Amino acid sequence: MADLLRKPSGVRGRVHDITPEGAGWGYVGFSLYRLAPGDVAEEATGDREMILVLVEGKARVTGAGQDWGVLGARMDVFDKTPPHCLYLPNGVAWRAEATTPCTLAVCSAPGRGRHPARRLGPEGIALTQRGTGANTRFVNNIAMEALDVADSLLVTEVFTPAGNWSSYPSHRHDKDDFPHMTYLEETYYHRLNPPQGFGMQRVYTEDGALDECLAVKCHDVVLVPKGHHPCGAPYGYEMYYLNVMAGPLRKWRFQNDPDHDWIARRDTPGV
Repeated sequence: MADLLRKPSGVRGRVHDITPEGAGWGYVGFSLYRLAPGDVAEEATGDREMILVLVEGKARVTGAGQDWGVLGARMDVFDKTPPHCLYLPNGVAWRAEATTPCTLAVCSAPGRGRHPARRLGPEGIALTQRGTGANTRFVNNIAMEALDVADSLLVTEVFTPAGNWSSYPSHRHDKDDFPHMTYLEETYYHRLNPPQGFGMQRVYTEDGALDECLAVKCHDVVLVPKGHHPCGAPYGYEMYYLNVMAGPLRKWRFQNDPDHDWIARRDTPGV
């Protein structure tokens, strides 16, 4: 069985620390901090760029030699309001001190120093509906291709209503063949509402060499090194996930599973 489902290591502090080396790939890193008021998280970016996402709660943040003040306004991720985020290039350091209970996601990928540190959101991030019927979901695009703010990173968050599917029709982006497809590694950080719920995510290749069905719970992370990766939210539980993608080209081009491509003619494919 592939080691695609990563459980949090605890309930406070850095509960996820996913590195490219630990994931067995070359680009995406993901850390998650769960902080109580007064707790501090700090890192140096090294040769990587980072996007800090205040998933919920507030923190006083300094980074790249600047004081960014108190970031965060969304106290419950399922409020669905736009998040406060901070882009940091490679070669700098940052520090966050929680002023309320706080969940802080750290998205990282190789940096080339082409973009300055800057705030991302909440201005300019609008909750957007995708899909129809039981494939309806709602997206907050934080740093996708249309926004030239990063060297490698693509970051977005998705809310899937109870009983619905997302990252569907099944699609993959695991081949460096632009403009037909781009190679993008991906992580999914999951939350469920109510929090005792679970969701399902399948990660599979068309030839069946990889085929994993994963039951995800609050604060779990799923790695998608290749293949298709749809998600389902059971009746009674809405699902949130934060996507981090990166590869050799900062463009998002994918192909649907041929068996399910017909659905794309009546829905919008993708995250």
